[in-house]
Amino acid sequence: MTQAKPISASRIQLAQLMQPEHANNHGNVHGGWIMKLVDEAGALACMRHSQCKVVTVAIDSMTFRNPIRIGDLVILNAEVSFTGRSSMETEVKVIAENPITGERTTTNTAYLVYVALDDNGKPQSVPELIAETPEQKERMEQARARQSYRLSQK
Repeated sequence: MTQAKPISASRIQLAQLMQPEHANNHGNVHGGWIMKLVDEAGALACMRHSQCKVVTVAIDSMTFRNPIRIGDLVILNAEVSFTGRSSMETEVKVIAENPITGERTTTNTAYLVYVALDDNGKPQSVPELIAETPEQKERMEQARARQSYRLSQK
């Protein structure tokens, strides 16, 4: 078994300026484009934690609370929130920032599950996760409950 790692070691931040090709006729960014970025950020956090390839297994519901517009800087903050034997849950927060005014709006938070793969494409074990704050401990417990629920739905 590999050595346990703190949550902060998995943390990743992606930022991308939203251009006309990312939007619909109303000037709002397509939800599918944001979902793609969320999946990339989540996968990178899991790869950073496990130091191996990962595949997406599940995406919990994704509700867009606020629109993202052309010209917004989209910032995605991701970190691993739970680990199983070979699976990892990642929390990804999406923020839209007006780069001129600096105003920021959280548009959504998503939870995704990935499985670590070895060189033969088989699931492999991942390091345990170490919570560094009381808030992270609480979030890990919430993630454990979400994972139990996911597994009960099979």
